[in-house]
Amino acid sequence: MDFEAVFADVARVIEGAGVVIMAVGLAVVLIRYAYDVVRKGSGSYQQLRVSLGRVILLGLEILIIGDIIRTIIVDTSLESALVLGLIVVIRIVLSFALEVEISGTWPWRARQPERGMMDT
Repeated sequence: MDFEAVFADVARVIEGAGVVIMAVGLAVVLIRYAYDVVRKGSGSYQQLRVSLGRVILLGLEILIIGDIIRTIIVDTSLESALVLGLIVVIRIVLSFALEVEISGTWPWRARQPERGMMDT
């Protein structure tokens, strides 16, 4: 087995892990939501969305790692580098949009300290 074949397998495993994390995370989040509905009589839709968003963000980050490994080591061509760049841009936009959905605010406005707390 040569160097490129080993890292092609590594990239596939990492990408598979990203998909598994999203699939298992989805199942766990939905089971937790169903449990809350049965136990409390209603589930928190907002918490469901936040949890799903976090699962998707984690899966996307891992998928990006697999794409980077594949492009840098396995398929080193200009075309594959451009495709990787496009994939990364799309995933960054998705991650940014999900983060705004989860937190409800722009990232640069998140958790600013209150005026009164800074004066003490």
